[in-house]
Amino acid sequence: MTSYRPLHDGWALSGGDVDSVAATVPGCVHTDLLAAGLIDDPYLDENEQKLAWIGRTDWVYETVFSHEPGADRTDLVCAGLDTVATVVLNGVELGRTANQHRGYRFDVRAVLRAGENQLRIHFASAYSYAEAQRDRLGDRPNAYPEPFNFIRKSACNFGWDWGPTLVTAGIWQEIGLQSWSVARLAEVRPQVTVAGDTGSVEVRVRLDRAAAGPVTLVATVAGERVETTTEGDEAVLSLTVRDPELWWPAGYGAQPRYDVDVTLSGPDGELDSWRRKVGFRSVRVDTTADADGSAFTLLVNDVPVFVRGVNWIPDDVFANRVTRERLAARFAQALGANVNYLRVWGGGRYESEDFYDLADELGLMVGQDFLFACAAYPEEEPFATELAAEAREQVVRLASHPSLMMWTGNNENIWGHEDWDWKAALGDKSWGAGYYFELLPRIVAAEDPSRPYWPGSPYSGRDDKHPNDPAYGTMHIWDVWNTDDYTMYREYRPRFVAEFGYQAPPAYATLRRALSDDPLTHDSPGMRAHQKAQDGDAKLQRGLDAHLPAPRDFDDWHYLTQLNQARALSLGIEHFRSLRPLCMGAIMWQLNDCWPVTSWAAVDGDGRRKPLWYALRRSFAPRLLTVQPRDGGLALVAVNDSGEPWPVSAAVSRRTLSGLVLAEVTLDATVAPGSATTLPLPAEVATAADPTQEVLVATAPEQRAWWFFAEDKDIAWPPAKFDAVFEAVGADARVQITAHHILRDLTLSPDRLDPAAETDDSGVTLLPGESATFIVRGGAGLEPTALSTRPVLRCVNDLA
Repeated sequence: MTSYRPLHDGWALSGGDVDSVAATVPGCVHTDLLAAGLIDDPYLDENEQKLAWIGRTDWVYETVFSHEPGADRTDLVCAGLDTVATVVLNGVELGRTANQHRGYRFDVRAVLRAGENQLRIHFASAYSYAEAQRDRLGDRPNAYPEPFNFIRKSACNFGWDWGPTLVTAGIWQEIGLQSWSVARLAEVRPQVTVAGDTGSVEVRVRLDRAAAGPVTLVATVAGERVETTTEGDEAVLSLTVRDPELWWPAGYGAQPRYDVDVTLSGPDGELDSWRRKVGFRSVRVDTTADADGSAFTLLVNDVPVFVRGVNWIPDDVFANRVTRERLAARFAQALGANVNYLRVWGGGRYESEDFYDLADELGLMVGQDFLFACAAYPEEEPFATELAAEAREQVVRLASHPSLMMWTGNNENIWGHEDWDWKAALGDKSWGAGYYFELLPRIVAAEDPSRPYWPGSPYSGRDDKHPNDPAYGTMHIWDVWNTDDYTMYREYRPRFVAEFGYQAPPAYATLRRALSDDPLTHDSPGMRAHQKAQDGDAKLQRGLDAHLPAPRDFDDWHYLTQLNQARALSLGIEHFRSLRPLCMGAIMWQLNDCWPVTSWAAVDGDGRRKPLWYALRRSFAPRLLTVQPRDGGLALVAVNDSGEPWPVSAAVSRRTLSGLVLAEVTLDATVAPGSATTLPLPAEVATAADPTQEVLVATAPEQRAWWFFAEDKDIAWPPAKFDAVFEAVGADARVQITAHHILRDLTLSPDRLDPAAETDDSGVTLLPGESATFIVRGGAGLEPTALSTRPVLRCVNDLA
């Protein structure tokens, strides 16, 4: 019987001026040096800038282990080595690796000793390797002055416009000894399909053999069993399941899964076994041409699904710190914001089994990029061979997960080749086209034919169209943020938006944990070190200038920039959703952060929800009321992503800021499942006599939509007058605010008083006389007056 023994204990790390320190495996150099007290925390203050030497140093991991021989074969199994490694056992070189994104296996029968063995893994500097490849093959354009496109390693390790430059090395995934006899299950790939009331599981098996002869394979699922005997290295076992329960995305149905069990037996009994949960569902992308271009609609079990998505980056620079529990918390935040889709971005990692198992369990759809981002990539050796092995391994590993909806060839490289002045710089050098249009689709077609592949994000799907054409395929919108105001989102009529976003700083408690700046200002040294976007602060200021009163101090700046981020994404998302079915996806950039930083994230690097998160929860709600400009006027749009008809009766009124109703209308409609209904508003409601003194509000059960006729900076907001009532409820606090005047975007930030405290709502606008109740988790011991005054409780009226 196959046995596996982890080799995770007794490791030591050395390199550079570091003689020897204890090492954690799986792990990396940075976390080991941090644990040893040899470096300062790179996430704090300006420490990151002091640690560039780590990525330019060679490192050695060593351990000693005992072994008792017995099996026919023993392999050293390395699930992930980061990145340029030479593996030596008992003084014998087993092999060399140069790819973080794939595993390696070494036959160590002839090298292992009975008793004590020494394993040594030398990691050469990733910089030295990448720069040598660049010099050999010729430079190629990329988005940052780093050689990340010349090494198969997470691109964002070399820094990004939201991430630190912390170039890691180490044994970043499992390592151990696998002992086996006769044969083992080298690869098991169940291809699951469903047609009508019949589910099929085609189990493809590849064997490694230590001896010739017949072996028996048995596969079972849902009470069905099939057996075959083979003397070869490959076999296919086909099972049929009648009336399987279908796996559905969250909000569309349940997520039943079935165990697939595979056993391998020889003449003397069982040799190996394998188990994986699978789900029965179909997935395809409709790209039918129409009068507006061509669709890009995801269908699950033949039901069109509007993708309410977020982009996902590695949740920590150091992968060993991303536990299943941490992923579960982040997924709960995604689902809590009414997200149904995670796009795993191509500059990070192929995500873990925990990631995909949780997504399967919770019904979160996933799109996985192959790992290419914002650069021209060489197609010469050794990269061509490495890429083929990497892609095949990852496709086979992930293909059985029902949550995985599609593979995408790269992030922004086809667009970059077209628009970012690459062609002159490249000349006749390769840039990755062979991967995206030939190698990767060929591998997906062979190993995962039931799932769609799309060459890039963005990509129009046609050679005769620009790769970022809104009318075709997928697009990214980055002129908003980089050059244009966020109201520009309304100028687009896209079929599917795979990236768009707007920046803001993290929560105040996150800043204060990470930065010792005194005073803390938007351009103090630590804040500058944690703002990675080019001209990021200037772009934040441009957004404030367009919409909001001028901040008087850092507290104002922090509140207003977070508010502007929330408003920008809400405007974009609600516009895109209002276009349904023309537009069938909006994937905002980004859900999460990997460290404390000013960024586009809704959840900051300490896991705290920014005001944007609450805005996503409203704008991504399965049923949405939104006011949109239409044909020179305004319309109320009701969007229904649920599976049931939605009877809407909305009272729409134009009011003065003091609450006086100037005009009112009631609109009724029944919105069919998976559709949007547009209800034009009459001119007397939709047209303001004095835009600076009037507001439009639409109200229906559990729904409210606003339209302000002027920018906040041009409105004479009344003073922020309200009554506040505090009540302790167990460990929590209930804070009720009753408005004397209209209160615009009321936001509570209890983390300013206790880093562990958080509120259940944010960005609430109240008409005169209305009340809102905030539940502050962990807030029972907080001082009531502090909870209801600036800077903890804020609204735009504060700045009047």
